[in-house]
Amino acid sequence: MTGGEAAALIAAIAFLILVFFIVLVLIRVTKIMREVQATVAEANRTVTTVTSDVDALSKEVEGLLTKANVLLEDVNGKVANLDPVFQAAGDLGESVSDVNEASHHLVERITDIGNSTAKASTLGRVGVGALRFYQNHRRKKATTDNTQRSDS
Repeated sequence: MTGGEAAALIAAIAFLILVFFIVLVLIRVTKIMREVQATVAEANRTVTTVTSDVDALSKEVEGLLTKANVLLEDVNGKVANLDPVFQAAGDLGESVSDVNEASHHLVERITDIGNSTAKASTLGRVGVGALRFYQNHRRKKATTDNTQRSDS
């Protein structure tokens, strides 16, 4: 074998080895591509399912929001109707406070009148006592004067 034939044989073997490795790489890439395709197909099915579920859920949520808005409007209407009740309760509380304050003033005035009446009553008793004392004193003096005139 000549040098050229040996080089051609080495080149042919190297080419054969290169083709073999390229085929192995292509087989692995093909397997990976199939797995990727299966994964993409599964992802597409999942996205389709999720999309349909999200559509159904969004319709349900929209219905719930509509019902919640109706309920909220109803509650707001009822609260608006209750506002006068709370206003009246507040006014009643103020009126009760005013009545309470007026009754305290009345009790104070009655107490003052009672104290004044007690003082006047005490003064009246003292006056009656003084009048009796004066009358008794006058009678005794008149009796003494009459006795002295009779003696003279």
